[in-house]
Amino acid sequence: MRGLFRFRPETALPLNALVEVLLRGESTLTAGERELIATYVSALNQCRFCFSTHAALAAVRLPEGMELVEQVRTDLDGAPVSGKLRALLRIAAAVQRSGRDVLPEHVEAARAVGATDLEIHDTVLIAAAFCMFNRYVDGLGTIASDDPEHYAARARMTGGYLAVLAAESGGPPRRRSRRHARARLRGRSRRPARGRPRRK
Repeated sequence: MRGLFRFRPETALPLNALVEVLLRGESTLTAGERELIATYVSALNQCRFCFSTHAALAAVRLPEGMELVEQVRTDLDGAPVSGKLRALLRIAAAVQRSGRDVLPEHVEAARAVGATDLEIHDTVLIAAAFCMFNRYVDGLGTIASDDPEHYAARARMTGGYLAVLAAESGGPPRRRSRRHARARLRGRSRRPARGRPRRK
């Protein structure tokens, strides 16, 4: 995804700032629970890159680790999570289908097991935001590594999303990065450009 951020740094900063607030900002939901919501939505959207990235992040921040992440992904009803988190994940799944699928019954069920209005609000926003992120990375053909350690190593970085963005950006985008991205959008190449085109 760093290629997308380098191609369009003007959008990379606000996108990462939003994720920083939603997943790392102050909240009565833990960082692990919020990462799990993002992971679950990404799984429902079949976005391999976002699922792998945020599954690793959730696993690092949840005491039960990746085992719980997989249990939620495959069987939410049977997963060993609190009633509140299960209700919030059901709201997230409704958002993934359509915002209009979030019914008063979903909200009341979450409130009945202790969810606050702010937690419900943030769950809806996390789910909606990750539907956007999933479509963003898949729509532009982001390459997803097959190596779980790749995601695990990134998950162990503790500085937050903005710090990771700063560490990976390496300064302003290069022309070659933009030229390469345009070529990929046209479907002409997935390989980096080699040198500049010769002038005629």
